[in-house]
Amino acid sequence: MTLSPELTQERNTELGDIVSAYAGKLMPDVQMRTFANTHRIFPTRTIKAGGSAVPIPRAASMLEDMPIAANGEMYDLYDYVSRNRLVGLLAIKDGEIVHEFHDAGFTADTRWMSMSMAKSVSTTLVGTAIQDGFIDSVDDQLVKYMPELAGSGYDGVSIRHLLQMTSGVQWDDTHTTAGSERRIMLDLQVAQESGAIMEFMASLPRIAEPGDVWNYSTGETHVVGALVKAATGKWLADYCSETMWSRLGMQADAEWWLEAPNGLEVAGSGICATLHDYARLGLFALKGGVIDGEAIVPDGWFREATEPRMAGGSPLNYGYMWWPVPDREGNFTDGAFSARGIFGQYIYINPARNIVLTVLSCRSKPKFAEAILDNDFFNAAVEALS
Repeated sequence: MTLSPELTQERNTELGDIVSAYAGKLMPDVQMRTFANTHRIFPTRTIKAGGSAVPIPRAASMLEDMPIAANGEMYDLYDYVSRNRLVGLLAIKDGEIVHEFHDAGFTADTRWMSMSMAKSVSTTLVGTAIQDGFIDSVDDQLVKYMPELAGSGYDGVSIRHLLQMTSGVQWDDTHTTAGSERRIMLDLQVAQESGAIMEFMASLPRIAEPGDVWNYSTGETHVVGALVKAATGKWLADYCSETMWSRLGMQADAEWWLEAPNGLEVAGSGICATLHDYARLGLFALKGGVIDGEAIVPDGWFREATEPRMAGGSPLNYGYMWWPVPDREGNFTDGAFSARGIFGQYIYINPARNIVLTVLSCRSKPKFAEAILDNDFFNAAVEALS
């Protein structure tokens, strides 16, 4: 299909807004519209929901406010929402909604971009592929399923190394630096050339031994998506729908960005879903990946995927693209963890306290633009709800 000159200009403007947002140079109103409509800007593949939504019940008593200790100061919920530029907030305790907030035109039906929360979904699909028998073990070599990577920096890298971003392959994930590998990947996504991102990943050198060094890499997650496709023969969105999305009582279909029409999903940042459906993903993780009594991932997968570990003899506060979240004293006794994305997107799960928090934001910069650390908010919410 050929776009008219007017539509071509509009699309180029929208893509330019995406690039400007990653650079941290977009005004709030344009940024808001862009983040709520990325599934209309990029080609997508639908993650189909099931037949009917299962509402999340509301508690008889709602949480209106809470004290939040951060930066050596005391704040409240209104500070957190306004200073951190939240557009949506959902707090669930014991399976019931205890607080819900929408702002600035964002509604319960808005499909907001996940950014890197998608990474946690993608690695969970690796666990599902193991449970379904498509992948034998996280200790398998990548080239077993992707022989085209033989001779590349990923030759000799295991699935486990990939999932915890310790492949040793070169990568700079700085969004605001033109020319970084992350920005090159974005440029390739904007260019919409099928296979170009994987060609780029295969061209990168390995600069450390697998398992020795942790290096945050959105490119690694694109390889995860390619692995799931290679092992299962199914597109990531279709496999996600089949195993999870259609079975979790989701409110709506979601959309997953594509690298190109009919190409791979952008596994590291591309899901667009509603606030309640992100929360349902959190409830799924809270239950250990069990749906209607059926284990969707291997027993203990979420514990393994979300706990701190070691890399090259050094402590690593990172799992299989999930982030362990310490309590206020720096301990991990609750086993809390989160999916998180730039500009302030979070799903926080605390199994010990039966709490799920979902935060969707529109911050001025990809990272470090928050006035109140989100982990401080999570710990304050746990204290208020316990």
